[in-house]
Amino acid sequence: MTSELPDSTNTEKRSKFSDPLPWIVMLAALGLDQLTKWLTIENLAVGESWPAEGFFRFTHAWNTGTAFSLFQGQGDILTWVSLAAVGVLTWIYRSIDDPPWVLRIAFGLQFGGAIGNIIDRIRLGHVTDFLDVGWWPIFNIADSSIVIGIALMIFYFWFLDEGPKQDEDEDAEIISIADSNDVAESAAATSSSVDSTD
Repeated sequence: MTSELPDSTNTEKRSKFSDPLPWIVMLAALGLDQLTKWLTIENLAVGESWPAEGFFRFTHAWNTGTAFSLFQGQGDILTWVSLAAVGVLTWIYRSIDDPPWVLRIAFGLQFGGAIGNIIDRIRLGHVTDFLDVGWWPIFNIADSSIVIGIALMIFYFWFLDEGPKQDEDEDAEIISIADSNDVAESAAATSSSVDSTD
């Protein structure tokens, strides 16, 4: 009777999705996004702002485009694009070996934001925006989550990721150990040769 060892690759991938941190961040971002959109819909008419004037306001707006009101009127296409983006994010997350906490938070934010806007598109046919800051296009918590998640990923890969350098150090250490072993073996062989000559 033979026993099979578990597939370490599948076990590692399952463990990534059983990690609570990305799920907690995703659910927090998604919950806050949906709650604030519901409050906006219940308390402000479309186009209404509170306060009426000022640099920062809450303004109820319908967005049929992407984040920050880009590509208006492409709701159906953008729904499928958003679903595809979630699939791509899943694939990228599965492909990263032992993701650090920064990336786990980043992916949680992006998943939560993407799903939040997808829910709006499927349920309402548009995305509810309400954060109105100066001249910047009106946006929502989901948009902010996606942008912050992307910023965290860029920050990690530019400033914190030492993977290639660490690999080079490990390779150098292995080569150094191998060279030391070769020297020791050579010395032992030379010593044996001298002893046999005597």
